[in-house]
Amino acid sequence: MFYLFMADGTEEVEALATLDVMRRAGINTVTAGVGSTEITGSHNVKIICDIPADAINLNSELEGIVLPGGMPGTLNLEKDKNVQNAIKYCAENSLFMCAICAAPSILGHAGVLKGKKAVCFPGFEDELDGATVPGGFVCADANIITGRGMGCAVLFGLEIVKAVKGEADAAKLRASLQCAI
Repeated sequence: MFYLFMADGTEEVEALATLDVMRRAGINTVTAGVGSTEITGSHNVKIICDIPADAINLNSELEGIVLPGGMPGTLNLEKDKNVQNAIKYCAENSLFMCAICAAPSILGHAGVLKGKKAVCFPGFEDELDGATVPGGFVCADANIITGRGMGCAVLFGLEIVKAVKGEADAAKLRASLQCAI
């Protein structure tokens, strides 16, 4: 199971496109709202999350977390203790940590990108403490998956599917989505 965290100011497409791709692939993904189950995205879209972030359960069923970007969503995610506890748990247990747009900066500040490759929204590279930034739309390095921004949210979701379910499942889903890349 994955937790996809959202907070007020989250970029809606990054959150919902990624969630959609993951659920289409059969990856159990639960949305967790920081501060409330109802969040307002960066473009004033109201989103109802499955659970509040303080109801997450860090246990053996957890496969990883997903952090969408957006402003001030990234800042709101980073300052939440539940998100920070989930990052720490995932790092200690080598679970997936996936972040897109500005949100890879949260992983950088947490120290989990040291020696890893990662991408982010242009201008946030200095926040990826210790990471190599190879460029491109998405990047997977062991248990770290990052995406550049809203325009590659589907590709980011597909990269997560590839890492969790394998290349064949990701390719089948990519074809069904008519994904050009």
